[in-house]
Amino acid sequence: MLIETLTTLFGRDLQKLKEELELYRHEENIWRVDKEILNSAGNLCLHLIGNLNTYIGAELGGTNYVRNRPEEFSKKHVPRVELVAQIEQTIATLETSLASLSEDRLRDNYPLQVLSGIVSTEYFLVHLAMHLSYHLGQVNYHRRMLDC
Repeated sequence: MLIETLTTLFGRDLQKLKEELELYRHEENIWRVDKEILNSAGNLCLHLIGNLNTYIGAELGGTNYVRNRPEEFSKKHVPRVELVAQIEQTIATLETSLASLSEDRLRDNYPLQVLSGIVSTEYFLVHLAMHLSYHLGQVNYHRRMLDC
């Protein structure tokens, strides 16, 4: 049950992330920063892609994804079409990876210690969904404030 719910929520919010990027009237504004807004929508998008592909795709789904976290925040001017393609690939990876999990695996400890202590896989997946939602809100705010 939880796996289906998480698959739906991750898919919904990643689809919304694609829509947010597509709503920018000026593609270059995806990479814009300002005094109080230090992360561009593009970098937040790369961060979410890296985060989900690492902690769900590679760790739980066994993909060969290798994360370069510093690049998620330093890389600039990736074309919108490429960001959208990476989001679509992430959606597919999450669907496959989550479908491979059993309810017993959800109750097991998450294989990596990422947060302040050991947590269950179930707990960490909910954390990742909330992390996605948090940054999705930032992208929405970024677009409305800086895509003038």
